[in-house]
Amino acid sequence: MTAERIYVGSYTTQAGGGDGIAVGPLDGLAVAATIADPSFLVRSADGRFLYATNEEQDGKVAAFAIGADGGLELLNQQPTNGAHPCHLDIDPSGRYLLSANYTSGSVAIHPIAADGSLGEATQYLQREGSGPNADRQEGPHAHQIAFDIEGAYVFDVDLGSDTVYSSTLTADGRLEEVDRLHIHPGAGPRHLVFHPAGAAAYVINELDSTLTVCSYANGKLQTVQTTSTRPADSPGENYPAELLISSDGRFLYGSNRGDNTVAVFAVAGDGLSVELVQTISSGGNWPRHLAFSNDGTVLYAANEQSDQIATFTIGNGRLTAQGEPVSWPRPVCVLPI
Repeated sequence: MTAERIYVGSYTTQAGGGDGIAVGPLDGLAVAATIADPSFLVRSADGRFLYATNEEQDGKVAAFAIGADGGLELLNQQPTNGAHPCHLDIDPSGRYLLSANYTSGSVAIHPIAADGSLGEATQYLQREGSGPNADRQEGPHAHQIAFDIEGAYVFDVDLGSDTVYSSTLTADGRLEEVDRLHIHPGAGPRHLVFHPAGAAAYVINELDSTLTVCSYANGKLQTVQTTSTRPADSPGENYPAELLISSDGRFLYGSNRGDNTVAVFAVAGDGLSVELVQTISSGGNWPRHLAFSNDGTVLYAANEQSDQIATFTIGNGRLTAQGEPVSWPRPVCVLPI
């Protein structure tokens, strides 16, 4: 069992849900802030502030000051002007918090003040479009905001329209579009990560259990490979969620909700092709989020529907289950401190 402190975000409005954001070592978690549906968490680069989505119909983002013991003091909340914000990121300058509203398919940008609090939004950007999956792609569904390795371009991933938008962030906090990557129809792109060398990126697709490998340069992505996140002939429905890449760029880790596994991919030296080399039980049901420990030797899996957080040791890229999963209500985000 890893002894490092972590924050855990949970759903609070689901049956059996938690109370808010927890903090502590994995075997000693305690509620640090009571707040509605903090489904994704990020921390400022200086470690002084924490930001959370409040994934409600009337979406909000929340700012907290972090105490010496990891405790949280709510600074303020701001509306995202959209429904169910599910992901956020801080721009590399530390001046803006960007969030993705899933249900309404929009992006919000809020300035970050010197005291860590959030100002009124500088932009609400409504995406458009749909996809062939009538149940899930009737309109746009923004699922992630992420910056490239250099911090020069920002990407919002839209599950509803099978599109990854590339933009620059202006000094006054507005997105200016550079390019669009159209993933194959019905894929449902959810999250992307960049290779640490910067010339490749990877998109995990929720609706057809695929991983898209892309070349990358100057804000533009191009598809070079598409592969499954599951072994051939896997039965039943499956919905991938999180995607991580090792610090050396040699391995990718994706969560499979339905199969309830973590898929491990070996990455070629140039970053432009991958091979599925392992699938291992996620230690519970519906692994929504994955995270590395700070030293990169442990992987956390937050199993939402079984109220469990499992840990795995990492050896030569492969995963080995570490002890018994820890119980925590509706865990959906793990953030090592």
